[in-house]
Amino acid sequence: MTAPESPAGREPEDAGEPDRAGGGVANAFGAALGEAARRAGLDPSDGSTAGHAVWRAMGGWRGILESIVPSLAFLVVYTIWQDLLWSLVISVGLAALFTIVRLAMRQAATAAFGGLVAVVAAAALALWTGRAQDNFVWGFVTNAAYGTALLVSALVGWSLIALAVGFVMGEGLAWRRDRRKRRVLFWITIAWAALFYVRLAVQLPLYFAGDVTALAATKLVMGIPLFAPLVAVSWLAVRAVYRRQPQ
Repeated sequence: MTAPESPAGREPEDAGEPDRAGGGVANAFGAALGEAARRAGLDPSDGSTAGHAVWRAMGGWRGILESIVPSLAFLVVYTIWQDLLWSLVISVGLAALFTIVRLAMRQAATAAFGGLVAVVAAAALALWTGRAQDNFVWGFVTNAAYGTALLVSALVGWSLIALAVGFVMGEGLAWRRDRRKRRVLFWITIAWAALFYVRLAVQLPLYFAGDVTALAATKLVMGIPLFAPLVAVSWLAVRAVYRRQPQ
């Protein structure tokens, strides 16, 4: 298999040395992405196993509970009572509780705050329209945005994941001069884009059909159960391609 080519059917012209303007922007963006990856515990150079990397990426037990419990509560309450208001109140209340607990324990609450904002925004839309399925619209928007950003970045030769990996591994943009690294990081990025698009492909028909229970259940099934294995595969692929390349 050859390395991915640009949409014009050839390698990017700047695969050797990026131009100063583009390289400067890429350096700054890559550094920011790399720092975010490190804060999330995703540093393939630290010697951790794939299992530890996945556990850190999910935030441990607390991160898993913060990701699952509000959505699970919405599913259970709505399925049993078909009451949109109480389903949203309990879901938002649990998300807020997780954030308060983190603040009380003086722990980083960034992830919990992000989850709370998303839950509140989704609930506000559902209450405004009066349609329970609209509680999932924000998720569709974020999946479409992430999937498109990843796909476009890979196709233009500036994979977002490659930018992050390059700075986490301490080589900046040097991966662009290595055909094998470009190829592996390209396909990792495509795999992540595919995850977001698959979620949309499965969940949007349920949304338009108004099947709220199935939609809520599918969201849970296509969350951590798909996220965790892809983190592990990505981690192992990056470790493999960098292990064979002396630093």
